[in-house]
Amino acid sequence: MSQKSSIFDMIGPVMIGPSSSHTAGVVKIARVAHSFLGGQPESATITFYNSFARTYEGHGSDRAVIGGLLGYDTDDARIKNALQEAEKEGLEFFFKSVGNASTMHPNTLKVQATRGDLSVEMTGESLGGGVINIANYNGFRADFSASMNTLVIKAQDIKGSIAFIAQVLAQDGCNIAAMNVSRKGKNDMACQFIEIDSEVAPITLEYLQHLEWIHDVIYIPYSK
Repeated sequence: MSQKSSIFDMIGPVMIGPSSSHTAGVVKIARVAHSFLGGQPESATITFYNSFARTYEGHGSDRAVIGGLLGYDTDDARIKNALQEAEKEGLEFFFKSVGNASTMHPNTLKVQATRGDLSVEMTGESLGGGVINIANYNGFRADFSASMNTLVIKAQDIKGSIAFIAQVLAQDGCNIAAMNVSRKGKNDMACQFIEIDSEVAPITLEYLQHLEWIHDVIYIPYSK
């Protein structure tokens, strides 16, 4: 996947921590997991791969990922004490490391987390300058940047579904900037990852959620 970066991405985001890849990017990845669950998880297992596996403690990636799961922004001073804050908030967490995963990006982490009856398993890549790619989500290839408002729709793979959803969003005045569709198989379950320039109205989300062939609608608003 090609990822375009602006001069501001190269300078880096406003953040807590020494590295845009190992701290700011990690916070952003974890915040996506927080959004998928609709709030702070009760338990989480985080696996660091390759470069992350070797440096996550020294570069603060452990605190960054927990801060993101708690819902912190990249510039939140509480990230420095996120491990202690997680204990106060009742978040049980575990870290794993895999030092040689040759098929994965050097800065990759996987988050497996639960909140009540909800669960998420997602893989994120930190590309530098605070830019991220959410590579996988609950078994679907995702490939979205979370750099704008993102709509994730899990639905039956029926004819005309993509065009229909695009039309619904157009009626709401939403411009689709990027879209990726991943499916289990023909006429099976599919997942649409739609990045949008503007916010989606609650009534639009409610309408989509109530369609019989749509199983889940998750809205991930952009956050720094």
